[in-house]
Amino acid sequence: MISILRPLAIRALTLIGVLIAVLILLVISLGATGFSDNLLRAQVTEETRGLRQTLSQTIRDPAQLERTVAERQTELERFYGLDEPWWQRLPDNVFRVLQLDLGEARQLRTPEGDREISALILDRLPYTILLLMTSTAITAVIGLIVGTRMATRVGSRIDRVMAYFAAVSNAVPGWWLGILAIVVFAYRLDWLPAGGMYSTPPPTGRWDRAVDLAYHAILPILTLVTVTVGPYIYSIRTQTVTASQEDHVQLARAKGLPEGKVNSRHILRVAAPPIVTGLIFSFTGALSGAIIVETVFNWRGMGRLYYDAISGTPDEGLIVGLTFVFTLIYVISRFILDILYVLLDPRVRYD
Repeated sequence: MISILRPLAIRALTLIGVLIAVLILLVISLGATGFSDNLLRAQVTEETRGLRQTLSQTIRDPAQLERTVAERQTELERFYGLDEPWWQRLPDNVFRVLQLDLGEARQLRTPEGDREISALILDRLPYTILLLMTSTAITAVIGLIVGTRMATRVGSRIDRVMAYFAAVSNAVPGWWLGILAIVVFAYRLDWLPAGGMYSTPPPTGRWDRAVDLAYHAILPILTLVTVTVGPYIYSIRTQTVTASQEDHVQLARAKGLPEGKVNSRHILRVAAPPIVTGLIFSFTGALSGAIIVETVFNWRGMGRLYYDAISGTPDEGLIVGLTFVFTLIYVISRFILDILYVLLDPRVRYD
């Protein structure tokens, strides 16, 4: 057990290093390009303008007003660190992001009216996880069932049809498929809602709200599954066919083992690590697709929050926080993949 835990601990530390490196590169890119300073100066200017309007009601002397506003502006610049070069603020910024201590969002709020960036992200995170986990589970089930069947019918008509479907599924844009689903199922057939997470007005009971949320999640999940299931089916088919041609599989069949045992013990067991790899990577790849899908369906998850953060007046703190959380999810997924590799294939050991 210790021989396994120690390498996994080293892998975890390595992935944490990757997370911190991505975070540092993000902060450096925002600082070196002047984007961070420009946003902070815009924030100071906006607060100074509001202060001027407030003080003008009580201070009638223009000279005194300008002097008071200038002092307040200097204090704000010192508060935001604009009196120092951006590279001197780098360690503090990285540490704050790791704690999700990013202050308040400029315009966005939680349903309770909280403007804290950490509260905003934690409010939206469960809804994105709901979409990704559900679509990934459906993709896994369909991929395993259809992919393994295709592996036993190589070259058949169904095999060629699924190959074409995999190519189309991989190539079709998620936003286009989402719009098409809205047109067909929401407007033409009037079967499903076109967007949002709840009906108007929303249900009040907990069970009714859960059912209504699931009802509104059907089209976004259907879109995510459609753009990911084709490549995953073909990946399982390819891995299964490759494993079925190994010598140990031919030997098992020569011994007269039932085909079910041959498939489960000698084919799928060998093909399991690359199959799981494809599933985990399809989950992490769906993170970027969630930005588009959630925007199309007005699903209030992290993807839609990312879109709102970069549209209009960019919110630097929110962008950095969301990038950190997306990277954190990727790092966690990679670590889970490392653990699954050890469990699925005892021959795998990390040095």
